[in-house]
This record gives sequence, C-alpha cells and structure tokens, in this order.
Amino acid sequence: MGTRPRTVAVVEDNPSMRTSVERLLNACGLTTKGYPSAEAFLSHATPAELGCVVLDMHLAGISGMELRRRPKSTHSRLPVISITAIVDDALELKARRVGCVAYLQKPFAAASLIAAVKEALAGDATD
Repeated sequence: MGTRPRTVAVVEDNPSMRTSVERLLNACGLTTKGYPSAEAFLSHATPAELGCVVLDMHLAGISGMELRRRPKSTHSRLPVISITAIVDDALELKARRVGCVAYLQKPFAAASLIAAVKEALAGDATD
C-alpha cells in the first residue's frame, strides 16, 4: 500500500474562495491545483497526481454532486471533501451516500477543512 499524493484539487467557481482554500492548504505544506468548474477539472486534472478534491457542491454547469455521481472513473475514485454555502440536510445525506469524506458548510473553520483533507490524504491509496 502506498500513500496518496499530497496535491489537493480545489474545484470552486468563486475565485476568492478558491484562492482562500488554496492558500490555507498551501500554508499547511500541501500543494494545490485550482479549477473554476467541474468541466475544467475533468479536462485538465490528472487524477494520478491528486490525493483528494475539495469540491463545491453548487457549481455552474456540472454541479459538484453530478461530478461525484459520475460512473466510477479515475476522477470519481478520489476522496472528496464537499463544501457548500447552502444549508441542505438532503444534499448532505446525498453527498455522504456518494462517498464524500466530509461535508462542510461555508463559512467553515479552517481547522475543519485541514482535518478533513488530512483524513482524505491518509486513506489507503488503493481506495
């Protein structure tokens, strides 16, 4: 069993939120790659280089939930930390059912995101 790569994809359509999440994770010694949409992530991300994904659930175009529900591909096998500004218990349940490691509501505590990312990166690389 190997360890997951330490690069975290941040898929967030709000540029300031994406930058904030990336800076927080960079300050913790992690490398990040930001994507402004699910489509950009699907087109440009290299799953083998990524350890996990911080994914906004309410993206324009392909939503975070739609992205996560995609048939089992190399992208959908990555651990996901869901983030959202909308309080929705049904969405949280759906996110957990499709295997999201954590579900964080904006604004979330920095420590909560860091803990979730560390948990995702610590997972078995063969998940």
